[in-house]
Amino acid sequence: MGSKKRLIAFVALVAITSSVPTAAFANGANVTIDRQTNLADRISGEGSMEAAENVSVSKDKAEKLARELVSIPKEYTLQGASLAVTVLAQGKRNVWGLDFVKKVNGKHKGSIYVQIDADGGQLLAFSSYLENASSKPTYPLKVERSAAQDIAASFMKQIAASYADQVRYNPEYGAQVLPPLTGEVVHKIRYDRIINDIPYVDNYIELDVDSEGHITNYKLQWDDTLQFPKADSRITLAEANAKLRELAQPELQYIVPYSPQGQRSPQLSYEMNSLAVNALDGSLIKKLNDQTSSVSATPIAPAALGEAPKAGNMTDKQAIALVESSFKLPTGAVLSNSSYNEYNDDTTGHNESYWNLNWTTKSGSRETGSVSATVDSKTGIIRSYYAYSYDGGDTSVKPSLTYEQAEKIATDTVKKQLSWAADQLYVVKPDPKQYSEAPAGTINSYYISFVRKIQGATVSYDRVNVNVDARTNEVTMYDAQLASFNYPAQAPKVIEKTEAIEKWLTYYRTELTYYVEREYSLQGQPIPIDKYNLMLAAGELDSEQVESKTDVKLVYRLVPAAIDESVFLDAQSGQWRNRESGEVTALEKPKALDVEGHWAQRQLELMVAYKALDVKDGKVRPNAIVTRGELIKMLVLAMNSGRGPIVMANAESGSAAFSDVAAGSGYYVYVQSALEQNLIDIGDGTFNPAGEVDREEMAELIVRALGYNTLANFDQLFNINFKDADKTEKKGQAAIVVGLNIMSLSDGSFLPERKVTRAEAATAFFRYLQTRADLKEAPIRN
Repeated sequence: MGSKKRLIAFVALVAITSSVPTAAFANGANVTIDRQTNLADRISGEGSMEAAENVSVSKDKAEKLARELVSIPKEYTLQGASLAVTVLAQGKRNVWGLDFVKKVNGKHKGSIYVQIDADGGQLLAFSSYLENASSKPTYPLKVERSAAQDIAASFMKQIAASYADQVRYNPEYGAQVLPPLTGEVVHKIRYDRIINDIPYVDNYIELDVDSEGHITNYKLQWDDTLQFPKADSRITLAEANAKLRELAQPELQYIVPYSPQGQRSPQLSYEMNSLAVNALDGSLIKKLNDQTSSVSATPIAPAALGEAPKAGNMTDKQAIALVESSFKLPTGAVLSNSSYNEYNDDTTGHNESYWNLNWTTKSGSRETGSVSATVDSKTGIIRSYYAYSYDGGDTSVKPSLTYEQAEKIATDTVKKQLSWAADQLYVVKPDPKQYSEAPAGTINSYYISFVRKIQGATVSYDRVNVNVDARTNEVTMYDAQLASFNYPAQAPKVIEKTEAIEKWLTYYRTELTYYVEREYSLQGQPIPIDKYNLMLAAGELDSEQVESKTDVKLVYRLVPAAIDESVFLDAQSGQWRNRESGEVTALEKPKALDVEGHWAQRQLELMVAYKALDVKDGKVRPNAIVTRGELIKMLVLAMNSGRGPIVMANAESGSAAFSDVAAGSGYYVYVQSALEQNLIDIGDGTFNPAGEVDREEMAELIVRALGYNTLANFDQLFNINFKDADKTEKKGQAAIVVGLNIMSLSDGSFLPERKVTRAEAATAFFRYLQTRADLKEAPIRN
């Protein structure tokens, strides 16, 4: 049943969602405060937890309910129990967490974790892990998604009958965009809470059903204390879309797609995040995370303050002197180590070299701190500087530095270190409330970051961060990573913003839902959500001390389309491109119109879905002869569960192993991968990707993929009774594919020289997937 790692689902979370979810509209999680810390007490129940916590469901009763509701076998023993409190909008819920474990001869063989409402006895969650060495998923799936939905619905009606009429099946959540190529599939089924015929997606019932039909996880995420607004006077969907279009703000960004076909280079993209508007008046719902910071309107300098350093060869002594002159090292810091390193930067394709330097500080024989720095040995650019004090520094000195002073120190440091890029660096301004509302003398340090923009486009992969100590006024952390790409001297011509918005609005769909906004305050002062969560998790704060306010709003929000790849919008051409490869793609995938009713319809559609076969003018041409390039692509994708291969060899130089499959070819990565996996040989250095494939060649490729090619060469091991065995050179390979029912005989003949059609190739590889699952052998275990 999946991974051997123990599943610890539904554990107490401390993240409270109080902003409009991002593109995926992240699920809100409840804060859980564990009231017990002694595991022995949890197991034994000593201390009368029921009386102490005033819960109506005792530990023993919770265990009994868990065993009944989840059908926990007797051989699973209760190893741990904890009582926790879940913070709701207008109250709290006490929750038992029960950990059941199965052991055989002292070895862990399975676990089931269950959560029970300690006040009402409702099953809130369970997760399970079972080590079953003999179990292996089959392909195609025994249980497809539709059957898994039936299983989930039946279980939900048994376990949460009172909730079943308050939820609606969410057909998009967990749905696989691409059909699976392996039997190791878990169907994620979700039922959203429905209020006034509108989904509230942060309350739901969620179940995981594996491909064998077992429910492995269950979760009831629900808050009955929420007060939902009326939905009578909301704006229409058309009005909401007009507002979203008006408020959309696409941003130019440089990104670097992974390019296996040569050296990587920056691409100019129009990025646009999800947003939401109030369904009552169309006003923008501002995310609190977005309010906490903003990028300054102007760079830290109007023009470059120096020239970019030229390549050279810096010694370690020069690097040490540079760091010591650039930063004030702690008193008594002594150099303890210096080392030289080289590596190939996958992003730029350049060979990089740098010095790693380390200092230590001591008090007598006791080490009190350390300093580390990295210096580019070619340019003399300091990449990083970190100063650590193991005892927290001189705590007798009260912090006195203001944010404005810290920002100036950080900015001056960046101007000095990155003078040639000063006109491209913008400081990220924090929310003024973040520091103004903090009591005087309580902020020990300031973390200040900068973004890089080139001709108005944000460079997403560059970063500059500085930390300033508020007691010493010194920089204790400096981290600057600016990729060494070449950028155009003039800003490239890009599509209009309005066109970018229209493009992105075809990527998103608009959904009407509820959004819960929570605000917290301590002694009358607002607490940022992230700080509140952090203080709860660290035990520095009790929820009883905090006042909370919950506001439920009806919103229209943008939800990303369900597509099978991550994409970006090319700002220059207006085309969608794959974010990984940079290749041109489309949101709506082409469909083959000439396979309806074909004997290999399912197999052909599978290969089209994974782009193993191209569709032109709506046709996949099932009866056309498959080419060598197409066959290799189909094979590599089938072996790799549909994922494109990552080929590092020769990628930097862009050279190719075969003279007729250049690095720019669509078959390049597949052919290179096949060569690396010994599926094909280098031969005379040509591959002939457009060449036609015969049955014998396909048989050998499949046998190689199964790992049986060496065995197949001992053809005397096989009972070969083909009528045309004398015409079949690869007899062992042919016997294996026929014996495994991957390929068929025709009137008793193998027909080794007959050309293979696209439909026949698709069918063979579908059967290969089936056979691979059947041949998977479980490991021998004690």
